Amino acid sequence: MRCSTLPKSKTTPDFIIIITTLTLLAIGMIMVYSASAVWATYKFDDAFFFAKRQLFFAGLGVVAMFIIMNVDYWTWRKHAKLLVVICFILLVVVLIPGVGLVRGGAQSWLGVGAFSIQPSEFMKFAMIAFLAKYLSENQKKITKFKQGLLPSLSLVLLAFGLIMLQPDLGTGAVMVGTCVVMIYVSGAKLSHFVGLGMIGLAGFAALIISAPYRIKRITSFLDPWSDPLGSGFQIIQSLYAIGPGGLMGLGLGESRQKFFYLPEPQTDFIFAILSEELGFIGGTFVILLFSILLWRGIRVALGAPDLFGSLFAVGIIGVIAIQVMINIGVVIGLMPVTGITLPFLSYGGSSLTLMLVAVGVLLNISRYARY
Repeated sequence: MRCSTLPKSKTTPDFIIIITTLTLLAIGMIMVYSASAVWATYKFDDAFFFAKRQLFFAGLGVVAMFIIMNVDYWTWRKHAKLLVVICFILLVVVLIPGVGLVRGGAQSWLGVGAFSIQPSEFMKFAMIAFLAKYLSENQKKITKFKQGLLPSLSLVLLAFGLIMLQPDLGTGAVMVGTCVVMIYVSGAKLSHFVGLGMIGLAGFAALIISAPYRIKRITSFLDPWSDPLGSGFQIIQSLYAIGPGGLMGLGLGESRQKFFYLPEPQTDFIFAILSEELGFIGGTFVILLFSILLWRGIRVALGAPDLFGSLFAVGIIGVIAIQVMINIGVVIGLMPVTGITLPFLSYGGSSLTLMLVAVGVLLNISRYARY
């Protein structure tokens, strides 16, 4: 039986998680500059435009990570309801015409000019905290569909619905996938998920059919050469980047696809540029680092002193793992294009900062974990 209060003594945080995260962040900084320099020079007459912004948010995130590492993770339990309410409000506000900023066809941003936040990214973190609280307090009910499973899934699906109105299928899918993992780990019956899974697949298919651009993404995934200059363009150019990379790569900074072939390569397709410049060895090293992070995160979850801490750790590491699998799957042509960034490597202020904040929480849980 896990204790309901934190133990009085703390240990040092998981050093391997810190080193792995900072290594991924350093690789990301280098690759953001390398991938974006050509486009940044063309558009802003400053080769370091994206790199400087990424450095700012990386610095902000690292400072936040080390601060939050020393904040007892139960603090998030106390404020989980408030966090999720605020995020719901932001998800509604971003949909107001003239308030939410439209980028890449999605009205997903709040802010002024270049400095903005993405409420859906905040919702992912808030939902993990709230769900960890709810599930830890209602574990005995989670095996019952109406009393335990349905209330938790209803809240998740409400958030997913608001995110889809932007629309942002990728972020919504990551959030739902992570929450499903947390609910299953907390003790929900597999039989309940089978029926819900069938309904979910039908709903997912309906979402794809309802938007022509999503259908194009599916068809381009199955046969990108059917529309090589349209819906299949990104995946074809991504594969053109990975192929020539070979074992050792073309060399850092020597990518050809970043010369206006692969659109904005510093974001969703940064792994393609990394593979082109650093080759199979470089790509494998990055995947190895993510695998180490996943291993240490699972270790923290198993050693957490209470169920809330365990589920919180599962949620954090689940978000990272799902985003990595989807992003790399898209880049190498195993999944349709979804617009999901690669954690710690892709350019992006909100996602990078919040991911480092989440790692800070994971590190604090590790200070109490019993291995």
